[in-house]
Amino acid sequence: MKIVLLIPLLLASLAGTASWAQDRIYRCGNEYTNTVPESQAKNCKLISGGNVTVVQAHKPNANRVAAATQPGQRVDAGDQRAKDSDSRLILESELKKAEARQAELLKEYNNGEPERLGAETRNNQKYIDRVAELKASISRNERDIDGIRRELSRVPTAAASQSTNNAPR
Repeated sequence: MKIVLLIPLLLASLAGTASWAQDRIYRCGNEYTNTVPESQAKNCKLISGGNVTVVQAHKPNANRVAAATQPGQRVDAGDQRAKDSDSRLILESELKKAEARQAELLKEYNNGEPERLGAETRNNQKYIDRVAELKASISRNERDIDGIRRELSRVPTAAASQSTNNAPR
C-alpha cells in the first residue's frame, strides 16, 4: 500500500521541477538566458512556447593547440622527414594527375580545332562555346601545375632534410 502512494507523489514532484526549470527563457541575439536582470540589461526578448535546448560547441583542447604552435619548439627530425616525404609524395601524385589531365585537354583541343560533336555540326555556337571552355580549362590546369611545382620546390627532398638535420648547431 505504501508503494502505491509513493509513485503518484514522485511523479508529481518530477512534473513540478520540470515546469520550474523551463519557466522563462530570454533570447539575446544568439545567446539564451533565464536570468531576468541579465535579460533586462541586454534588452532580450521573452521566448514563448516550446522548450529551448542549447548545445555547447566543442572547443579544441587549448593545451594541444598551444603546444603545436609554440615558437622555438623543435619537431623530432624523424617525424619531420616523414612529414616532408609524405608531402612530397602527395604533391608528386597530384602533379602527375594534373599533367595527364593537361595532355588529355591538349589532345582534345587539337590546336584550337577540336573535332565537332553531334549537335555541334548544326549549331556552330555550341562548338565555339566548347572550344572556349576547353581553352579556359587548359589555362586553369596550367596554373594548377605551376602551383604544384612551386609547392614541390618548397618541400625539402629526403637528402636535403637529412643534411639539414645533421648540421652542427
